[in-house]
Amino acid sequence: MTDTLAEAVSVQPAADDLDRLTAATDFLDHEHETVKAFVDKALKGIDRSTADPIDLAVALYYAVRDGIHYEVYGADLSPQGLKASSIIDGGKGFCLHKSVLYAAACRSVGIPARLHYSDVRNHLASDRLRSYIGGDVFFHGLATVYLDGQWLKVTPVFNKLLCRLYGMTPLEFDGRSDSLYHPFDGQGRQSMEFLTDHGDFDDVPYEFVMGNMRRKHPKFLDSDGTGTVSGGSLADEAA
Repeated sequence: MTDTLAEAVSVQPAADDLDRLTAATDFLDHEHETVKAFVDKALKGIDRSTADPIDLAVALYYAVRDGIHYEVYGADLSPQGLKASSIIDGGKGFCLHKSVLYAAACRSVGIPARLHYSDVRNHLASDRLRSYIGGDVFFHGLATVYLDGQWLKVTPVFNKLLCRLYGMTPLEFDGRSDSLYHPFDGQGRQSMEFLTDHGDFDDVPYEFVMGNMRRKHPKFLDSDGTGTVSGGSLADEAA
């Protein structure tokens, strides 16, 4: 685990670290047939044996960003629900889910990847969602990937449709710089502000994640405490 967003990105992982950070795990289950099929579809037409890892990482970014619907309501936060294969089967999720899938997909093509967590102020959320969250500060998940000698922070979260509904410009990724901050919207509002950094993890730190969700967003969890409240749609609440 690392400590801050300001950590030097030029530190090259050792050989055993590279092996560890491309391995499948319980959550990053990229050897599962469902994940393999997702990756194959995302990289259709690309020769993986000769492709630049940057091109692979970018293609996978857009497959996760726009191929998995961003939805905060009725999300499965059980250990099974946070597996990459289950996220694909469900077809939806929010930052905690989409970062897992992206990290797993990158590892499947040999790109070292980790999970990263922060507290962020999200200025673009519905009133209903803020009431469940308890304000506009959210526990947030993203991924970090090792490309061309540097660790990059990558956020394949808000799909194009949702961004359009909320007046946001979709967050892009070029494989050469961090993908963290949505551009200001048409009214000059900043959409995301990073407040507290919790660092990188080799796999989903499940108890840490759920401890943060229970402590910071108790009203957002369902009665079982293994998912988020249902009965809503972030897209419908955009109006």
